[in-house]
Order: sequence, then C-alpha cells, then structure tokens
Amino acid sequence: MLLYAQTPARRNRQILADLIAVLLIAATVKFALTVRGAIMRLAEPGRKVESSGESLAHALAEAGDTASGVPLVGDLLRKPFRSAADAGTGLADAGQSLQDVVSQVATLATFALIILPVAFVLLLWLPLRVRWIRRSATLRDLLDAPGGADLLALRALTGPPGALSTIPTPAGGLADAWRRGDRHVIAALSEIALRRAGLKP
Repeated sequence: MLLYAQTPARRNRQILADLIAVLLIAATVKFALTVRGAIMRLAEPGRKVESSGESLAHALAEAGDTASGVPLVGDLLRKPFRSAADAGTGLADAGQSLQDVVSQVATLATFALIILPVAFVLLLWLPLRVRWIRRSATLRDLLDAPGGADLLALRALTGPPGALSTIPTPAGGLADAWRRGDRHVIAALSEIALRRAGLKP
C-alpha cells in the first residue's frame, strides 16, 4: 500500500497537504490550551475567597474556643464565634464553587475549540488522502491483472487529452490503435493513466 505518490509533483503536494493539516491541528490544540489557561485565571478570585474564608473560619473557631474558657458566660460567648466561623466556612465553599464552575467552563471551551476545528480539518483532508491510497492500490492491482493495461489505456483515452499529445499518433489515431491491440500504444496510454494518478509504470 502506497501512502504517497511516486511522481515528484503529486508527492510534494501530498506531503505539503499533510504538513498543513498537522500544523493546523497543532495550532488548534495550542490555541485551545492557551484559552484554557486564560479562563483558569478567572478562578484566582475563587481561590482567594476560599483561602480567606478558611482562615476566617479557623480564626473565629479558635476565638470561640478561647472564649468558652471564660467562667459562667463562656458558652454564651462561644455561640456568636461559632456562627461567624460557619459563615467563614460558607464563604470558603462559595470560593470553591466558583473554582469548580470556572474549571468546567474551561474544560468545555477547550473541547469545543479542539474538536470542531480538528474535525473540520480531518473532514477536508482525510477523505482525499484515503481516496488516493485506495485508488492507487486499485490501479496497481488493475495493472497486474490480465487485460489491465488495456483498461488503463482506455482510462487514458477517456481522460483529459493533454498528455495524449506526447504519444506518436499512428495511422487511424490512438483509439483505433487501442482497438487493434497495438502493444506500444497500450503501454504508452497505460503509463499516462498511471502518471495521472501519481504512479510510475
């Protein structure tokens, strides 16, 4: 199975197309990761809020524990500090929730920015490559089959006429020579059909 054409011009075009496809995919992934990094920076306030809330809750809980040691009114003093500590914990939870939301948005945006452009590139590029690989395999199999050169010659006759001018035209024309089974004309025509597909005879 050939992945690339045997003729230099077509092979160079195929390699260039492959390189462009790979570069587009790489650029898409790099761009998506850059966007993800920018979105994740939006989570920084959430981290600060979480850290502040945890520090506040810890400090208030310690103050409440200290206040509980006051004789007679210790339990009464501890309750407001405990309530304030719970509020600090709620603040920390809100900061964590903000980080979670930003992370989910960043992940969805990254997937969308990678999957859609990559799918577009693959839909444009991959079918053409696969079709050429299958067609080249078919033509090579046809050449090896009995009467395959005759069919390739017919393919050349029914294709664009430009390359036919390179064959010396026998009496009666190329089509008549093909019908008569002229081996030289058939070989020249089958070579043209192969070269059009990027293959060497």
